[in-house]
Amino acid sequence: MAGGGVVQATSRRRILQGKSGWAGLVANRKTFAIAVFASLGGLLYGYNQGVFSSVLDMYNFDQRMGDAVTNTDTKGWLVSVLELGAWFGVLCTGYLADRLSRKYSIVLAVFVFCIGVIVQDTAFHPSSIFAGRFITGWGVGSLSMCVPLYNAELAPPEVRGSLVALQQLAITFGIMISFWIDYGTNYIGGTGATQSPAAWRLPIAMQLIPAMILGFGIMFMPFSPRWLVNNGRDEEALMVLSRARGMPPDSEVVQIEFLEIKAQYLFEQETSAMQFPQYQDGTFKSNFKLGLFSYLSLLKSATLLRRVAIGTLTMFFQQWTGVNAILYYAPSIFTDLGLTGNTISLLATGVVGIVMFLATIPAVIWVDSVGRKPVLVSGALLMAACHLTIAVLIGLYHNSWPEHKAAGWAACALVWVFAMGFGYSWGPCSWIVVAEIWPLSVRGKGLSISASSNWMNNFIVGQVTPTMLKHIGFGTFVFFGSFSFLGALFILFFVPETKGLTLEEMDDVFGSEGLAVADQERQLAIEKRIGLDQYAFTSSDVDSSEKQEIVMKA
Repeated sequence: MAGGGVVQATSRRRILQGKSGWAGLVANRKTFAIAVFASLGGLLYGYNQGVFSSVLDMYNFDQRMGDAVTNTDTKGWLVSVLELGAWFGVLCTGYLADRLSRKYSIVLAVFVFCIGVIVQDTAFHPSSIFAGRFITGWGVGSLSMCVPLYNAELAPPEVRGSLVALQQLAITFGIMISFWIDYGTNYIGGTGATQSPAAWRLPIAMQLIPAMILGFGIMFMPFSPRWLVNNGRDEEALMVLSRARGMPPDSEVVQIEFLEIKAQYLFEQETSAMQFPQYQDGTFKSNFKLGLFSYLSLLKSATLLRRVAIGTLTMFFQQWTGVNAILYYAPSIFTDLGLTGNTISLLATGVVGIVMFLATIPAVIWVDSVGRKPVLVSGALLMAACHLTIAVLIGLYHNSWPEHKAAGWAACALVWVFAMGFGYSWGPCSWIVVAEIWPLSVRGKGLSISASSNWMNNFIVGQVTPTMLKHIGFGTFVFFGSFSFLGALFILFFVPETKGLTLEEMDDVFGSEGLAVADQERQLAIEKRIGLDQYAFTSSDVDSSEKQEIVMKA
């Protein structure tokens, strides 16, 4: 796209765009506020994820649910059935996010979530908990895909990582408050045989409050500009970009971003018409088949298959760091580390929520200036070190914790350090990567595949962790530590850096320079037809320092 000293329009916008990090968030106040509100979906996920770990150890819940809690196998299912529902929800939402819009898909997900919460909260038998957690998971899984997709498409590239990271910040905030709400409600009626059912019903029911706020409030938020363009609503898309960037519609930054989105959409529409001319009549049947072929195209194209591999493996390694083994079974783990008494284990669990939340804040501020790869690699290595050191301590002292209380507290502290490592790295950054690597035509479906990998592996971790802790003890931490280290190697050698790139520039990162000559010519023709080429300029139009940086990138 650049040649003879001409720099593409994207590079011109890179000069014009604002700062990253906190300064960028302040400069994009409207987009920031919208993303904060949408991230209530992350709070729901985090709260649900954290609240059940402590509920499992509450006396009244244990007595009411009986063997479903005390039996190792059924306990794993009781926890992990939510992830199975989330996996199903993610797969359903890929198509719906493209057809209904990102915004209305969030509304639908909230409705499903609320049904699941009500079923759980009115449960008197384990079967209702299983069903309720599956339905709740369905809603949570849909939100886990829709919210980062919505935030990524609304955000300018210089703060996109920070805004998508808000999803993880909201998740960790939900985890933190759920742990402490559980700690407080644990005392309703007493902590033993006198404990009231409200001790566990109240924290479960409280999920409905942020859910209803999100479901009602998102109706007043703008549609994703990329979804609007995809559905022929160009004027609306331009106005959304204008209001979100705080600039007039005819400003260069807004015009270039809009025309880039439009060019990408037109190119993909022409490609679809060339490949599947028989499905262009706009009927439901044809659109469904086009959607199905879009999924299949993820496996047929080498560049898309690479994105599938990166998206699914990034989420695979995120889950096999063992983070949800810690979150789901934290009270039991702390008890195994020698912290006797339900109150102390719940307190230690509450600290996990605090440190993970605090560690996520720097990621929101600095991820767009530091980059994705350094954050992910450093976090994986830190988590691996924590796991392996905990394994050594358990191997040495698992039969004598009362005589080695300092070692028990050291292992406890390493769990907190592990939570910090995940909070600043793989928590937010993995979602950033999988939200931004997809082309417009398959973005919803691609992200749904990546998120389904997250939830399926999340389900497996939740299912096998009780058995692993029971039968292989410290080997559980060796296992998760090894996968954390492998995750660092995977990011280091196989995942490209995506910091500061537009969603449309991702094609270049993933090898679109290998497009056929005819495709390149068609792409250029589209850009000329819609007027994007008028924003290209020669490198002499900028000063020497800017010239050197831009020409190198172009």
